[in-house]
Amino acid sequence: MYIHNVYTEIAMTKEYRAKVFKSGNSLALRLPKALGIEEGTEMIVREERGEYRFEPADKPRAKIDVSGFAGKAPGLKLAPREDFEERPSSIAARKAAEAAEAVNKA
Repeated sequence: MYIHNVYTEIAMTKEYRAKVFKSGNSLALRLPKALGIEEGTEMIVREERGEYRFEPADKPRAKIDVSGFAGKAPGLKLAPREDFEERPSSIAARKAAEAAEAVNKA
């Protein structure tokens, strides 16, 4: 199972060369335009065993159009709405906040 995933990942990987240069008192990495990264994109950089990996800090979530699925499962019924009692820990936290607010007002 793991071997299959490794081969799949390698087959889908593209490799680019990039050049490090000095920018002010820092080092910068010039990335190829073919990557499609826009200027100002915030990145996360990870160092793993002497290798560097980077990825966008805010990855766009994949969107799925579910409008075509509506009404396609005739046996599917929505679960009835249910209200649950408040947890004891939530009650205690709410009461503590109310008590602190009362002390602050006094």
